[in-house]
Amino acid sequence: MPFIAVAIAALAVGFEALVQWKWGAMGIVAFVALTIGVKSKNVAIGGIGAVILVMLLAQSG
Repeated sequence: MPFIAVAIAALAVGFEALVQWKWGAMGIVAFVALTIGVKSKNVAIGGIGAVILVMLLAQSG
């Protein structure tokens, strides 16, 4: 069980570093807002994070 928790934490940190490298600070803000919205079941915050991420993805592609 502890190995799975460490592996998941490492994946989360790796994903966060990828977002920071690819989309900068705004990507991190969007990722954090989306995560907080999902964990707290707050649709407004999660929606804001999702919209920002979609806008960043549309801008880069």
